[in-house]
Amino acid sequence: MKKFLVGSALALSLIATTALQAKTYATVNGEAITDSDIGAILQVIPGANFQALNKEQQKKIIDQAIEKRLLAKKAMEEGIEKDPKFKEALEKIKKDLALEIWMKKQFDAIKLSESEMKDFYKKNSKMFKRPAMAKARHILLKTKKEAEAVIKELNKAKNKEAKFIELAKAKSTGPSGPNGGELGWFDKKRMVKEFSDAAFKLKKGTYTKKPVKTQFGYHVIFLEDIKPAGTVSFEEAKPSIEQNLKVKKFQAKIKEISKQLKSKADIKINN
Repeated sequence: MKKFLVGSALALSLIATTALQAKTYATVNGEAITDSDIGAILQVIPGANFQALNKEQQKKIIDQAIEKRLLAKKAMEEGIEKDPKFKEALEKIKKDLALEIWMKKQFDAIKLSESEMKDFYKKNSKMFKRPAMAKARHILLKTKKEAEAVIKELNKAKNKEAKFIELAKAKSTGPSGPNGGELGWFDKKRMVKEFSDAAFKLKKGTYTKKPVKTQFGYHVIFLEDIKPAGTVSFEEAKPSIEQNLKVKKFQAKIKEISKQLKSKADIKINN
């Protein structure tokens, strides 16, 4: 199921266009600096998310967008539009944009029936099996003695979960410490064996009474919730099924159109 979802998302990203937002971050001589300007700066930073940056980092990005706008204005004032290289680059941008918008329209035109999606769901039932999932927190410590001390504190606490979160924030050496040791949902394969074995043996609302040793150190684990293995319902799977089938039809459609265009075109390939 995971591979199915990831595959659909990756394929869709190839044809999706960026939605322009109305938010204005600054103005330069009356012209707005918007999300599209910020996005152009962030493109060169892998995985960058403007909202996740701190105030100082955001200010630097906005400053870069302002400088870019001012320099572009200067280039236009100096007649860069008349430069042959500019005209050549502009033609390429026009062609690329035309292709991107046309392909998006081709994709959006593809329609699927409910029965078609249900048929895919039934024929590929193994794809929608869901493994047992656990939702847990942990406290990572360097030594067994430190972990045992944390367990003793938990044993004394009336509200075990609240105390666990407090201790995780104060003592955990892992990256999830500031979030109270929160790990979210995971299956057995996501974590190292020693950790998963211990976590999945716990009952909801309980914690490990002995430190769990892994290659990372000593863990104290608190199980927040657990879901047994099962099957993802059709309604849950429907959005990803629709995306997957539309992508397959889109690819076949573009392949056929390309084939027809090639058969009519005068193509010469230089060696």
